[in-house]
Amino acid sequence: MPGTKHLLLILAVLCFFGKTQAQYIKGELNDINGRFVNAHGAGILFYNGIYYLFGEIKKGKTWLVPGQQWEDYRVPAGGVSCYSSSDLEHWKYLGIALAPSTGDSTKDLDTGRVIERPKVVYNYKTKKFVMWMHIDKKDYSYSQAGVAVSDKPEGPYQYIRSVRPNGQMARDMTVFKDSDGKAFLIYSSEDNNTMQVCLLSADYLSPTERYSRILVGRRREAPAMFKNGGKYYLITSSCTGWSPNAATYAVANGPMGPFREIGNPCQGPGAETTFDAQSTFVLPSKDEPDNYLFMADRWNKLDLPKSDYLWLPLTVDKGKVIIQQQTGD
Repeated sequence: MPGTKHLLLILAVLCFFGKTQAQYIKGELNDINGRFVNAHGAGILFYNGIYYLFGEIKKGKTWLVPGQQWEDYRVPAGGVSCYSSSDLEHWKYLGIALAPSTGDSTKDLDTGRVIERPKVVYNYKTKKFVMWMHIDKKDYSYSQAGVAVSDKPEGPYQYIRSVRPNGQMARDMTVFKDSDGKAFLIYSSEDNNTMQVCLLSADYLSPTERYSRILVGRRREAPAMFKNGGKYYLITSSCTGWSPNAATYAVANGPMGPFREIGNPCQGPGAETTFDAQSTFVLPSKDEPDNYLFMADRWNKLDLPKSDYLWLPLTVDKGKVIIQQQTGD
């Protein structure tokens, strides 16, 4: 996606997110030591009153993979970072949750591979924190889902393996944990021509044979799922490489679908490009049932480490999903 000014804009709003002032971001996000938060394709785990932010570490020189039919820009895979916060504003760097390896290009976590969109969920039965992520080769020919586990939310995480769920491609992904404790892996599949939803095993460490094909033929990626009023909502982007496009959302009566596409949840100037960003996660409010935090990446395709963030309020009004930039932005 196009380069943008890297400015931290904590917007003054009179909205409270989980009894703390919501912090809406367009631009850079810095930790409590003033360092840039390096957590792209991120997700948030809320555990014991603390928010844990996990994301891709992007550093090093950006380069273009030759011979591809799209702008396949890459940096060396940097692993997964972890930050913590009690208020979604002040973030403490906790270190590398999942470290990459070097010197063996056949290994999933080698810096020459792709480690993208990590998401962590907690399993109350096993008392383990489980991370799922997209694992790939630089040309996206591998298309697998990787899983790692830890005894602590911040890690370090022990990498287990990568799989193609039920023999299916798995690219851009997220994990959704339902109120009944079941967890689902949602991922772009079939060369991005469909998305799939797969029920995970009781320990969250393996795909089960129960899965469904959704948004068939719609070429969607960057999934972010959340639940509201007994309905399941899925925000996705179109497939335009690193360039921004219009998000859409779909709704279903269950996490496996079938999903019905509704339209673009974004409103106002810039809605046609998701405000120059791409979805990665939707965080529910602890106390406000119709309020959420929409999290997205503003990709700088020519210098990926300089990509920054867009966090905006998301509301559900009578089943309609609404994402708006704040007044004065």
